[in-house]
Amino acid sequence: MHVLYIEDNVFNRTLVRRILEAEGIKVAEADNADDGIEMARTLVPDLILMDLSMPELDGLTATRTLRQIPALSHVPIVAVTANVMPDDRQRALEICDGYIPKPIDVDRFPTEVMRYLKS
Repeated sequence: MHVLYIEDNVFNRTLVRRILEAEGIKVAEADNADDGIEMARTLVPDLILMDLSMPELDGLTATRTLRQIPALSHVPIVAVTANVMPDDRQRALEICDGYIPKPIDVDRFPTEVMRYLKS
């Protein structure tokens, strides 16, 4: 299983990589949306985890772009975000396949990710 995590915060990327690699999941990382889109085209991961609040190109716009790429049409995209207001969650779920709030709960995170990998 291969996950692509698109996140501008190095601490969050490192945390997610360590959690998922401990579960035997390979993790590729992109520190901005543009690079993440290009990596997704090349890797065609099993799951994309997307931070919504990034400079330049935000996660929702990047998700819309990814949805237009035929080779990625089957890949679930899950928002991983600190935007936890009800409107933020609803907006994310209109375009993303799921939503995981930050801060990341290290005990629950692997189970949440596996649920999306198996769907």
